[in-house]
Amino acid sequence: MVVNTNKNQLYMFTMLSTDLMKEKAAYFAYLNFPLHSASITGLDICIWKPILATCSLDRSVRIWNYKTNTLELCKEYREEAYTVSLHPTGLFCLVGFSDKLRFISLLYEDMHVFKEFAVRKCRECSFSNRGHLFAAVNGNVIQIYSSITFENVNNLKGHSGKIHAVKWSTDDAKFVSCDTHGAVYEWNLLTGKRESECVLKSCIYSSIALSSDAKITFAVGSDQTLKEISESSIQHEVPAFGAVYTAVAVSHSGHMVFVGTSLGTIRAMKYPLPLTKDFNEYQAHAGAVTKMSVTNDDLFLLTASEDGSIFIWKVYDKGGGILKWEKEVEYAEEVLIMRSDIEEKSQAMLDLQIRVKELQTENDYQLCLKDIYCNEKIKELEENFTQEIDSLKTKHQILQAEKEKQELQHQFQLSELMNKQAREVQQLESDSNQKLLMENEKYQELEVKSQRMQEEYEKQLHSLEESKSRAVKELTEYYEEKLNEKSALLEEAEENMRQQLQAHEEIKKQIEEDEDQEILEIKIKYERRLLEEKESNLQLKGEIGVMNKRLNSLQKELKERNRDIEEMRLEQQKLQGIIKSLEKDILALKTEIQERADTIQDKEKHIYDLKKKNQELEKFKFVLDYRIEEFKKQIESRENDIKTMKEQIREMEGELERFHKESAQLKLNITQLQQKLKATDREMHRERQKKQNMEALIKRFKTDLHNCVGFIQDSKKMKDGIRELYSKYVQQSDMVETEAVDTDLQQEYMRQREYLERNLAALKKKVVKDQEIHQAAYRRIVQENVSLIKEINELRQELKVAHTQVHELRSTLRLTKKKQAIQDTAPSSELLSSPSVLRLNAEKESEKIIEMQHLEIQYLRDQIQEKGQGPAVQPLLDGSLPQLNLERSHKTQQQ
Repeated sequence: MVVNTNKNQLYMFTMLSTDLMKEKAAYFAYLNFPLHSASITGLDICIWKPILATCSLDRSVRIWNYKTNTLELCKEYREEAYTVSLHPTGLFCLVGFSDKLRFISLLYEDMHVFKEFAVRKCRECSFSNRGHLFAAVNGNVIQIYSSITFENVNNLKGHSGKIHAVKWSTDDAKFVSCDTHGAVYEWNLLTGKRESECVLKSCIYSSIALSSDAKITFAVGSDQTLKEISESSIQHEVPAFGAVYTAVAVSHSGHMVFVGTSLGTIRAMKYPLPLTKDFNEYQAHAGAVTKMSVTNDDLFLLTASEDGSIFIWKVYDKGGGILKWEKEVEYAEEVLIMRSDIEEKSQAMLDLQIRVKELQTENDYQLCLKDIYCNEKIKELEENFTQEIDSLKTKHQILQAEKEKQELQHQFQLSELMNKQAREVQQLESDSNQKLLMENEKYQELEVKSQRMQEEYEKQLHSLEESKSRAVKELTEYYEEKLNEKSALLEEAEENMRQQLQAHEEIKKQIEEDEDQEILEIKIKYERRLLEEKESNLQLKGEIGVMNKRLNSLQKELKERNRDIEEMRLEQQKLQGIIKSLEKDILALKTEIQERADTIQDKEKHIYDLKKKNQELEKFKFVLDYRIEEFKKQIESRENDIKTMKEQIREMEGELERFHKESAQLKLNITQLQQKLKATDREMHRERQKKQNMEALIKRFKTDLHNCVGFIQDSKKMKDGIRELYSKYVQQSDMVETEAVDTDLQQEYMRQREYLERNLAALKKKVVKDQEIHQAAYRRIVQENVSLIKEINELRQELKVAHTQVHELRSTLRLTKKKQAIQDTAPSSELLSSPSVLRLNAEKESEKIIEMQHLEIQYLRDQIQEKGQGPAVQPLLDGSLPQLNLERSHKTQQQ
């Protein structure tokens, strides 16, 4: 089967069976060789070899053999190729890419870039006919380089538009170029100046060709004419007759001019050029012809097109014979090869020779071992067979004795059976004779009965025949009378019919004329009615289909509604049961309501008593509020200190957030490094797999080569074996490499894509997890801060209680000391004045209390700083501490 693709490629695969589904795998291969899949931009030939070079916008450069019609070399590059030129030897070529101009060596199986020139988007390049120079177009300048030293010999400046074509003269002394501004310049390479020019600004030249003596230039362009230019002027013009000429070529003999058109046709004209439409036109390409060239022996015309196809034309004269060249061309067969390739192949040959010797020794040793083993095996088998033969002989004698015994037994049994059979036969004969006598008697009785029956049936038949003859006579008489009557009536009817026929024929003629008209009218009417009825039938059929669908849907709805009704009935029954149970619950709830109403009355009485107590407590509260206001004034100074502590806590929270961000970034870096490690592991696994595959292929090649070396004495078999090896390993390997490259590229692309998608998904999951962890951490921190603040408040309260206890103890000590002093000095009447003395010292005591509170605040600050430096302290989210419960401390101080 041959398959065509949208990239101008032809593939084939062999079908082992007609059923494609049963085949497990089908591998496509090129029908002959891969073709260009885009527009061909460059084409050139050489002198030494029958090859042509082409380049295309599909980023490939190909070398073809136009004698054997085969593809010799093909290589794809990363950049688009715009122009190509072959060295006259056929060993080198110039290719103009979008980034650089490359000098490429054409090797045996590859193309090697030897030198690169900084010429961007080189649209035209060409080797000289002797090969010592080459020209390259760089913008509006033509640069001349030496193909030996690669030095820039000359720069030809003067073109104002883009240069579309350049041509060398046969002696390489002259050089002709054309551009988009309608200029055709002839240059002298010795001086580097223009010798002649022909400018026609209305024409955009696309191609030029030189005659063999370089005196005449042929040019084609956008003005749909072929121009013959000589001595700086247009000597002759040939119109294109409705087409645009895109390429031109001249035979080396100078007798023929070939032109390519935008329609893909090739026109062959004789020189001198004809004024009329005197040329042969051949349809070839599906797109415009881009390049044309004639071989040095004028036997082949080569054309390339925008459709990616290359045509090789044989040039014949008008008589149908091929043009004969004066000397038969002998083509060179030399091929370039890299020194490293030769060394590798020679090393491989040495390795293979060593391997062959090793295998020969191994095979000889194995053959000796096999001979020894086979001899031992033969001896064992001989011994086994002799033993088996002896045993079989003994068995044979035993079986013969048994056979004789059995024969005697069989003879005795046969005699007994014969006697039994004779007796049984006699008994059967007697029984059969008796049965025959009985059957004879029965047969005679039946014959008598049949005779009686025949006599009775004969009498009945005779009586029936007599009655039948009487009836027939009566019927004949009756029908003869009727026939007479009918014949008279028929004669009268015939006369009436004759008269009516005459009248009928006249009426018939009139009716036929009227009926023809009526039939036409009726036919038209009924045809219209038929069409209307057909349309109505179609509509009715559609409506019937719709109605049937509606009927089906309505039937389904009916069934569903019946089901719903049944379900509703069941639900109604359930609801009735629920209603009954709810009514019982309502009765129970009413009793509970009455009980609760009684309890409410009791509670209202209790509330009334509590309100009275509350009024008394409010009076007491008023007094306490006055004292609280005094204490609030004292607390303001402490709140300022608390604000400073809150600011410190906020700063600590900011530091914590920074630490969290840094840790998250470090985690992301770790995951990325892990993924890179995984990717490198996979690549290592792939490389190992490739290595194993190559080792297996090398082993297979070694075994096949060993088998081939076995035919070393027979040259034909050896040659066929080497050809099979070449076709099996060289061509298949090329195919496998090309397919493997494509598959590797696709796999690499898919792997990169999967890797990026996995990274994205992993990052999204990490962001979500980090947010959740962050929120959980902040909640935990808040809870820890709240618990710490509660502990601080409890510690403050305990400290205040301790301070008040110490203060009370000191005051009691002082009182006891004073009492002892008063008892020693004053009478007992003065003891009653001690409380007043204590009241006078209240101001001093309040000052001492304030000092103690300042010390306590300082102590608490030191504790907070110590805990802030430790790992347990975490910041609050809102940055605020809960208010301290200072009312208790005030109460304790008042007490």
